[in-house]
Amino acid sequence: MTAVPVAIRSRPPVAQASAPGSPLVDGFGRVHRDLRISLTDRCSLRCTYCMPEQGNEWLARESILTIDEIERVARVAAAAGITTFRLTGGEPLLRRDIVDVVRRLSVIESPDGPVSIAMTTNGIRLPEVLPALVDAGLQRLNISVDTIQRERFAALTRRDRLDDVLEGIAAAAASGLRPLKLNAVAMRDVNDDELVDLVAFAVEHGAQMRFIEQMPLDAGHTWDRTRMVTRDEILEALRTRWELTPVPGRGGAPAERWTLDGGPHTVGVIASVTAPFCGDCDRMRLTADGQLRNCLFSTTEYDLVPIMRGGEDDAAIDAMLRSCVGGKLAGHAIDDPSFLQPARGMNAIGG
Repeated sequence: MTAVPVAIRSRPPVAQASAPGSPLVDGFGRVHRDLRISLTDRCSLRCTYCMPEQGNEWLARESILTIDEIERVARVAAAAGITTFRLTGGEPLLRRDIVDVVRRLSVIESPDGPVSIAMTTNGIRLPEVLPALVDAGLQRLNISVDTIQRERFAALTRRDRLDDVLEGIAAAAASGLRPLKLNAVAMRDVNDDELVDLVAFAVEHGAQMRFIEQMPLDAGHTWDRTRMVTRDEILEALRTRWELTPVPGRGGAPAERWTLDGGPHTVGVIASVTAPFCGDCDRMRLTADGQLRNCLFSTTEYDLVPIMRGGEDDAAIDAMLRSCVGGKLAGHAIDDPSFLQPARGMNAIGG
């Protein structure tokens, strides 16, 4: 069952239905190869830009997809050309069967060969589970760390867990998983004085720092564009320390990259608000409760649960994937006066 889309962006031209097994192509010719799978809406932190400290309405336990259901959707998606599964949350490491999830997804093959398994995490449980995750087939890691100052971290996340995050980053750096990426949301009067320090910290750990413009995805809907640190401001701050040279060949990646003083180290910026990359987007999302989304900012979800729990075959899942991709609009239009923030917060959508 699907909701009715809100007409806030250009509608795609009518496209002919594609057969099962053919690529997932939307009405603008974008081929979709990346499925972001949220495993839970719960998190061990309470970042101010993501969710309130208390009073969160969590997804009902029975609504969360089982490992069998996740694997089933992933196999159908891979047959349609998805080559990367990124596991997200909430915090994916809170899921007790996380190692089994990675193991079962890592053996799936697309028409182009084995899929790639990546994860975005706050890193808190990494020292405990990373060896098993690598053994199960995890290939890439993104770790969120908005500040490396203890008091600031506690105020921002409402939890005094910086030491745990730093231990997780150290474990990831020692694991050999590359590229290793550290993500930080740049926020005015919060951590915008720390951008250079964060890049230097990432370089010390053999990682690429990536700064993200703050987006209207907070559960409280309090986002204020004037409080957002823009791409240009981020680059201006970094140029006080390094010479930045653009890295060509971005493709469908969300981050623009620059080398630091000629390389080999790089820094990335994900400028979804001021420099959107919608025209090359190849991503779709599966929420922890089985909703497909074709855009992070979409107001429409495509419900897979009745299909999977109602006895329908894999062809119905494939058809829903194609319906979701076929309904994808040209862009998110954050700057359009008619823009509506998604009802779900980022923790419930999945990164």
